[in-house]
Parts: sequence; structure tokens; C-alpha cells
Amino acid sequence: MISKRVAINAGLAALLTLGLGHPAAAVENADFRFDTTKELYSVCAVPADTAEYPMARQACRAFIEAVAQYHDAVSKPGKLKRLVCFPPNATIENGVTAFTAWAAAKAGDAQAMGAPPVLGLLRALAAKYPCKG
Repeated sequence: MISKRVAINAGLAALLTLGLGHPAAAVENADFRFDTTKELYSVCAVPADTAEYPMARQACRAFIEAVAQYHDAVSKPGKLKRLVCFPPNATIENGVTAFTAWAAAKAGDAQAMGAPPVLGLLRALAAKYPCKG
């Protein structure tokens, strides 16, 4: 399971303020959303040297944390099969790195990048942290 480093309040604050900041050059106002995997990638890939980075990074981390928590909740024993098997020491930053590397490799794949972001994220995490057996 991914470490719970992101406080719920910080995640909620990031989500509530998504539309209030000035996005980086790679992220347009209309694109600072999570309708497609490409849009999630645009938010998660905002350069660290931009003013928008702290807000974009928190939004990215909050999205990944929420998906990981939901996945863990619905895949407990007796529920749905696990799609991702995180190592005990996995962190949210590991998830960000796995997703951005996967998305960069898929940048030319319109179908993958046009998919809902939860699917793209789960595909990226499953590729990095597959379940064996």
C-alpha cells in the first residue's frame, strides 16, 4: 500500500484550488483537469521550476493517493481481485514516477492517452507493480 504522506486536508485543499492557480506553460487553464490520461499527465509533469509546480504536484499526488486508496479498499480479501500489488515501501512519489514514465512512453498512443485518467494510472501502476499469481 502506498504511504499516507499526503494529509487529507492538503489533498482536499489542492483539489479545491485546482482552478484558482495559474497553470504552467505545459498546462492550459482548460487542461488543468482530470478528464483524460493526457490531462493527468500534463498536471503531473508540470516542471519543478515553475510557480505552478506546488499546486500541480499536490493535485497529482492527491489523485494518485485517492485511486490507490480506492483500489486498496475494493480489493481487500473477499472483494475484487487486486490490479496493483505495491511493495510495502512504495510511496506516492513512486506512483508519480511510475505514472509519468509510463505516460511519457505512451505519449503517441491516442487511445491510451485519451482514456479516463483512472485507467491510465492503474495501467501504469500495474505495469510497475504487477500482481504475481
